[in-house]
Amino acid sequence: MAYIDDPETQRANLNYIKASMREPLLARTHEFELARRWREDSDQEALHELVRAYTRLVVSTAVRFRNYGLPMGDLVQEGNVGLMQAAARFEPDREVRFSTYAAWWIRSAMQDYILRNWSIVRTGTTAAQKSLFFNLRRLRARIHASSDNGNLTNEGREWIARELRVEVSDVESMEMRMAASDQSLNAPINEAGDDDWQDFLADQRPSPEAVVIGMRDGRTRSRWLSEALGELSPRERTIISQRRLRDEGATLEELGRELGVSKERVRQLEHRALGKLRDSILRRVEAPSDLFVEA
Repeated sequence: MAYIDDPETQRANLNYIKASMREPLLARTHEFELARRWREDSDQEALHELVRAYTRLVVSTAVRFRNYGLPMGDLVQEGNVGLMQAAARFEPDREVRFSTYAAWWIRSAMQDYILRNWSIVRTGTTAAQKSLFFNLRRLRARIHASSDNGNLTNEGREWIARELRVEVSDVESMEMRMAASDQSLNAPINEAGDDDWQDFLADQRPSPEAVVIGMRDGRTRSRWLSEALGELSPRERTIISQRRLRDEGATLEELGRELGVSKERVRQLEHRALGKLRDSILRRVEAPSDLFVEA
């Protein structure tokens, strides 16, 4: 459903539209002259004349996106931002009309605004999803959804997926997203009760008991490891520390140079030290399962 402005805002939008339509169209040569004056001489008057002439393009693009439930004035403002970006980047030497170049920037600015504000949940995070969001309604209208509830048939979803080069599951997901509206978690479940939707959300965080037990178990495992490391020789502790207790462990070759032995000897020492650690820790636990951290 389209956004309905209050009467004062509607009058302001109408005055802006009328002013845009009164701006004279630019001849090709004059348009290029204005663009060159702005690009080469930073002529502000040339920029203003160039931009004002194409505010009508902003308005016509905003009309195309008016059914996404967002204020018309905001769409026009975003389109004007895109128009200014186009003017800053336009290269008249390429012999392309400014209207052709600016149309992409205007449309892109409005589409980005719609994707940011159409829903609380971020929509269209990839190029494929963005294309699907802005083309789904048009393609649905072309194939005339055949079910009573207006949903697409499987054949229709497959056709749209082929047309837009996306997965069928993406079409199904976007269809559900566009069919539903945002709801506040503070909204009551029904008129008769006092419960809100948020009252029934499950808390996925660990319970206080689980947090305390995890902290205690973590300290216990750290103590076991520290005691087991104390039983190793200095050279074995160096190898385990640098090979196993760092995010980026040292290589066998690096340790070999540091300790003055071969890579094969470092590997043998590491294997022997790991065996000692395993035996030492197993002597301290009542059950092997105590060593595992619960997910």
